[in-house]
Amino acid sequence: QVQVTESGGGSVQAGGSLRLNCVVSGDTISRTMGWFRQAPGKEREAVAAINAPGQTSYADSVKGRFAVSRDNGLNTSSLQMDSLKFEDSAMYYCATTHVDYYPPSLDTSKYNSWGQGTQVTVTV
Repeated sequence: QVQVTESGGGSVQAGGSLRLNCVVSGDTISRTMGWFRQAPGKEREAVAAINAPGQTSYADSVKGRFAVSRDNGLNTSSLQMDSLKFEDSAMYYCATTHVDYYPPSLDTSKYNSWGQGTQVTVTV
């Protein structure tokens, strides 16, 4: 059984940084790994994704501010978030799929294992 666990959320002032981490256990074939977020009253949206070779995709809203990485040996992914804005506040989710997408998919429907999320709050 695949378990996806996020950590690293918290509260930060606008302009600050946070680093989210994701650990996938019970599955040695996590190909594409994605980060998504959902704010209250809004639909879940893609943030970033990374496939096994390390290719990345980003939502336009976070390009140049966020960076996704992964460690295939440890089956982990990290999301470095810099220059945070109030509108980045949301619950952030990590997700995985057994398919290696080229480019890495930002489509939520492509992912089949999800974590419980970690809250990110950006204050002004």
